[in-house]
Amino acid sequence: MNGMQSFIVEHFLEKEVDVYCGGPDTFDGKVEAVADDVLTLLKDDRYTHVSIHKIIAIWLKK
Repeated sequence: MNGMQSFIVEHFLEKEVDVYCGGPDTFDGKVEAVADDVLTLLKDDRYTHVSIHKIIAIWLKK
């Protein structure tokens, strides 16, 4: 597991987050998994898959 994957698993797994990927690209949801350099978020019974290489910032939802 690379550094970013490890960081996300250690600090954000099963937590609600906001993810910023630049410009208008923002995503939010519960971190379900991180594998093969892909972050999987769950929101409203739908999955969003984000390349961790595109993530600029990630933080816990307030």
